[in-house]
Amino acid sequence: MKKGNILIVDDHEKLRNLFGRIISSEGYEVFEAPDCKTALKKLEQHEIDAVLCDVKLPDGNGLDLINNIKNLCPFTEIILLTAYGNIPDGVQAIKNGAFDYITKGDDHERIIPLLSRAVEKAQLQKRVNELEKKVNDKFSFLTVIGRSNNILEAIELAKKVAPNDTTVLLTGETGTGKEVFAHAIHNASSRANKTFVALNCSTFSKEIIESELFGYKQGAFTGAVKDKKGLLEEANGGTLFLDEIGEMPVELQAKLLRVLETNEFIKLGDTKITKVSFRLIAATNRDLKKESEEKHFRSDLYYRLNVFQIHLPPLRERVKDIESLIKFFVLEYSAKTNKKSLSVSQEYVEILEKYTWPGNIRELKNIIERSVILSTTNNLTISLLPYELQNQPVKTNGAFSAFAMTGVEKQHIQKVLKYAKGNKAETARLLEIGVATLYRKLEEYGLN
Repeated sequence: MKKGNILIVDDHEKLRNLFGRIISSEGYEVFEAPDCKTALKKLEQHEIDAVLCDVKLPDGNGLDLINNIKNLCPFTEIILLTAYGNIPDGVQAIKNGAFDYITKGDDHERIIPLLSRAVEKAQLQKRVNELEKKVNDKFSFLTVIGRSNNILEAIELAKKVAPNDTTVLLTGETGTGKEVFAHAIHNASSRANKTFVALNCSTFSKEIIESELFGYKQGAFTGAVKDKKGLLEEANGGTLFLDEIGEMPVELQAKLLRVLETNEFIKLGDTKITKVSFRLIAATNRDLKKESEEKHFRSDLYYRLNVFQIHLPPLRERVKDIESLIKFFVLEYSAKTNKKSLSVSQEYVEILEKYTWPGNIRELKNIIERSVILSTTNNLTISLLPYELQNQPVKTNGAFSAFAMTGVEKQHIQKVLKYAKGNKAETARLLEIGVATLYRKLEEYGLN
């Protein structure tokens, strides 16, 4: 197995061959180039870990070539071959981004140890970059699967607000992907390289949420044996995501509002002010406006949170996305369970497209995971679905069962649409529903 790829750039063929034999005998794959132009072409054709390059070349200078190499292959390391005693060239090489330099005719015994370290550094940088890319992809808008108009509108809004520090309120039913959106917004913001901190406000009691958010000093209460940083402080410079904020106790809402207005707070048991700067993204499955009107949620905090609201549609309003989501989760769980990529029967898809999804995407994900685990063939069929889903009516020849309410609704919309001669505003008026609702239903039933 090769240790790495090395490119030797020198116009002296005998010297290139000598270095090539020495380096390849140590287990490296060696490529050669007599000039700058050929060297850059080799770098485009092959994944090179380290370059051993002469300073003087027929069509340029090795010192200048360093910049070109780094622009083309930022993780490739360069070792420069300098003339005997020419220290200024070596110093300039390091300044230009070279890994190190070797004096020609004097330091040949240093070549292999130096190349080994250069290759190790290059390969480590590449692995780190790949991992960072995977993390970025995992939390980017690319992870939001769907082509329905309502989800595309939500993605577009999120992309527009992401570069700003504006507070975002994500609304929608449980399981619609609010945390996925929060991560994507953070990842597309100027705070992306800082911490993303999340807290579900429905999970803990008032006392625990308070200590988790604000932190505390040693001795603040029984059990506080040492100082603890709160999530507000942990999120400093980054993003704080408060999920199910509608569940936050009213007493804590006033404290949170003050932090949002002043960017400062006092830890439990402390007397000193702690200053913070973070971007807040909040999420709720409640109607906070109604909650504030009924005095269950502070109206001043609601208006402070509701600077930029993004509504995430429930899965039942994204029927055309269900098949894509099924395929995505099948691939994910096939990989996790070490199974070959599985196919999905059309009947299986139709059953899931007909379901109302009270648990939304989270419920779909769980059902797919269960099906993949239970599968003994390369095809997912309805026998792998929970019993209550298997007995649902399915589409026949592209039409819903005549006994299903959804089928009746679809047929009625078609009749009214035909009566209104395709005028959607008039159709919505006759049906006594909003135009936006009509468009969602037309999309859901494939009537667009």
